[in-house]
Amino acid sequence: MRSTLRLLRAAWVLLRHDAAAFLRDSPAPPPPALSLLLRLIARRKKPAADTHPLSDALQKLGPSYIKLGQFLATRPDIIGEPLADELAILQDRLPPFSQDQAHAAIQREFGAPTADLFAEFGEPVAAASIAQVHRATLPDGRPVAVKILRPGIEARFARDLRDFAFAANLIETFFPAARRLRPRQSVAMLEASVRQEMDLRLEAAALSEMSARHKSDPDFHTPKPDWPRTSQRILTTEWIDGIPLSDLPAVLAACANPQTLATRLIRIFLRQAMLHGFFHADMHPGNLFLQEDGSIAAVDFGIVSRLNADERLFLAGVLHGFLERDYLRIAELHFRLNYVPPTRDVEDFALALRAIGEPITDKDARDISMSRLLLQLFQVTAQFDMPTQPRLLLLQKTMVVVEGLARRLDPEHNMWESARPVAQRWMAENLSPPARVRHGGEELLAAASAFRRLPTMLEDAAEGLRRYARREAAEREGRFASRLRRVLPGLALLAAAFVLGWLLGK
Repeated sequence: MRSTLRLLRAAWVLLRHDAAAFLRDSPAPPPPALSLLLRLIARRKKPAADTHPLSDALQKLGPSYIKLGQFLATRPDIIGEPLADELAILQDRLPPFSQDQAHAAIQREFGAPTADLFAEFGEPVAAASIAQVHRATLPDGRPVAVKILRPGIEARFARDLRDFAFAANLIETFFPAARRLRPRQSVAMLEASVRQEMDLRLEAAALSEMSARHKSDPDFHTPKPDWPRTSQRILTTEWIDGIPLSDLPAVLAACANPQTLATRLIRIFLRQAMLHGFFHADMHPGNLFLQEDGSIAAVDFGIVSRLNADERLFLAGVLHGFLERDYLRIAELHFRLNYVPPTRDVEDFALALRAIGEPITDKDARDISMSRLLLQLFQVTAQFDMPTQPRLLLLQKTMVVVEGLARRLDPEHNMWESARPVAQRWMAENLSPPARVRHGGEELLAAASAFRRLPTMLEDAAEGLRRYARREAAEREGRFASRLRRVLPGLALLAAAFVLGWLLGK
């Protein structure tokens, strides 16, 4: 009931901001009576041309709804491209909490006052829905960034995520057609992402892993975590100096060759996604900095994502297949990875892929958007009952941001040429004959290892079955005892009445 009431309040706020206006302009608008009701509920003041009703409403609803909006921006398959584009500009900015609360959080986490841990501790320099960042100085003089979770944010998110899960259950129960979009799984992914963001030790670990994977990459830098001053609610890292890529005039003034910078940015992202399978999933311009040596530094690793071997094979195979106009190969890849049900026809699917690929055949490669190509692919695969692949959608949405930033740096940028060396390296490491031999040997060793463990695995399975049987027997006995306890008073009363009747009859 509480979830229902809170969701109704959220719906009211959305309607008052006229966030449902997109319904009236959709190909299947609501009936006129309902459309009139939505207009009456919405505020009568005509919105300015540069307002974004849905984003404004989510801002008003608070941190959890801001995160929901940012997550939905990665799911154009659910909300459509126009809404996804609007939500992509949703700003995760809130007023900062007080300096006293920041000092109190440090005292609680480390059992020591701020002055014992930092030589200087400044006012917040950025405040978002989950945490805010302060600039500080360590006793040895090194500048650091200190990220502190908002007070009470865990309880607020836990409550709102329960509401989202309740709404997802309703959608899947009463709208079977929406099950393909996996709303429950989407809420679970949002919850996992938020839980990761609210344990700052995990962000420190992500920083450490990304740094280890890019240790030989001179183009990319991540701040080092300061583990002694890091806990679940506080993250301390090296301070990053540089020009944020959001300040395009300053970047262009400082960069002698913006074309090279655009290429460097694309290759950094593709190396993360294709070679490492571990990428920064929040690479917006405010999180990226141009450093003096021309390298790019990234901050805010609260949202990271992974691609497994099949997903990386899918990405490389699709991009290569469209370049070579080999649509049957792309279709067979979908079926091989079980992305499209085997009940569908592979040649029909290849024909649908041709409808995407042929219109771009005569275009210059610099005019072809990788991210838009992937989005069109996901839209077509929906017609063939391909279940939603949320991590691939997150990859596609991150690619939108990175590609857009590269084209701002260099309007003539050729994404495909930038991507070619990374794709060639991936193919050499995974699809060349030596790589196949190596992977075959690794699979043989894995099979041999599994064979050696087979007796232990069988014994573990047998013991598991025995435990299951004992637990089932105990549960049956418990259920019998429970039923006996329920009926025993009635039986005793019946017996007493019988004895009493027999005695009176004598």
